[in-house]
Amino acid sequence: MSTKAEIVICGAGIAGVAAAYHLVVRHGVRNVVLVDERPPLSLTSAYGTEAYRNWWPDAPMFRFISRSIDLLEELAAESGNVARMNRRGYVFLTGDRRRIPGLEKEAEAVSGLGGGALRVHRDGESYVPSRPEGLQPEGLQPEGLRPEGLQPEGLQPDLTGADLVLDPETIARLFPFLTDDAVAMMHVRRCGWMDVPSLGRWMLGRIASRGGSIVRDRITNLDTTNNRITGVRLESGSVLETGKLVLAAGPLAREAGRMLDLDVPVFMELHGKIIVEDAAGILPPDAPMMIWTDPVDLVWDEAEKRRLSAGADTRYLTQPFPAGLHIRPRFRDGKQTFLGIWTYDVAPREAVFPLTFDPAYPVIVLRGLARMIPGMRVYFDTADALPVDGGYYCKTPDNRPLIGPLPVEGAYIAGALSGYGVMGSQAAGELVAAHLTGETLPDYAEAFSFDRFDGLSAGDMDGMRDATRGQL
Repeated sequence: MSTKAEIVICGAGIAGVAAAYHLVVRHGVRNVVLVDERPPLSLTSAYGTEAYRNWWPDAPMFRFISRSIDLLEELAAESGNVARMNRRGYVFLTGDRRRIPGLEKEAEAVSGLGGGALRVHRDGESYVPSRPEGLQPEGLQPEGLRPEGLQPEGLQPDLTGADLVLDPETIARLFPFLTDDAVAMMHVRRCGWMDVPSLGRWMLGRIASRGGSIVRDRITNLDTTNNRITGVRLESGSVLETGKLVLAAGPLAREAGRMLDLDVPVFMELHGKIIVEDAAGILPPDAPMMIWTDPVDLVWDEAEKRRLSAGADTRYLTQPFPAGLHIRPRFRDGKQTFLGIWTYDVAPREAVFPLTFDPAYPVIVLRGLARMIPGMRVYFDTADALPVDGGYYCKTPDNRPLIGPLPVEGAYIAGALSGYGVMGSQAAGELVAAHLTGETLPDYAEAFSFDRFDGLSAGDMDGMRDATRGQL
């Protein structure tokens, strides 16, 4: 059976759904078909931290993510904040005063790009905590919102820039659950998180109401004539005749590219998280994202250290682990939980499903969290049984996305969104839609083009890799 489609989108993750949303809802393109063999947002999009931040010292990425956050805030206003987007911020912490100049330097770089002022507090008098989520009173919503769309507190435009607090007593008063040797914190304001499945369902509803559709099937081949897309073949035997295709295949980007005889310049990193039901109430439910910026020694008693040090396969558990451990609260399915996230292994790998994580991952994350939050010790005995999930970061060598036309006429890509898929999805959808419809492109578009790697050898691209570039 053969049917016609104006545009086919390969992949119904957050990037594909956002692309369809901008094409159908914002540009009025009616016959857009999303194709995915899995339910929407079920491969990796809903398995991250669901967080966002405008904290990017790279100029194109700062403008791209800032635009995406603008669009996410528009969706929050239009939908009545169905995704419960907040702006609690990210709190970067250190127990080493030598790291304070580095925090200041990074903040000044982002401020120079337009990220807001850096405010330094040597006592607690002038620091203003984030406001908890809620609805602003009548008459206080920002201009430009629809009357029925009250702006959720925490999304106010005044909460920008960063606050560097250099008084340990203030930190202890604000966050008494933290270790008592936290000497400085930097609270980055235009950051937070949301409920991605709820956001996806809302966008899909709008897409369907405006004439877009989703097909649950697997793309097995792409038809081309004279280097131009002419159709998409599905495992069911159906054919979608189309002259325009968007590859939004997430971690399967390389496999999708091979159907066009293209080598998509990406690699994968496996990122996981633990999910802990916080029955003991260790992390307050209104806490911001907390990130420990120092290398971490896992918390063991002396007997445990001796035992682990004696084993060739366990000795690594007594060595320092890299910085970047982070945690945030999450209330879902009637339970107060927290997410513990730590990517201590950034070795490139192929995308293999189902995912397999280090069996020691939950123990490592929880024992690391106890360095930052001593109360985590209450969960040590159950660490082995903690659920772990996550997904792959699909990354280019420069850790910028691939968005725009491909060498095959009519083919486009919206991918390689690395660890910023949720936060960057709206700007990615807007940008690929602009390419497809001939709209004016933003100034960051060229930085994300597929052809920016033309002429570079595999060795050149390997040399560009920096596992921490643009990541926490």
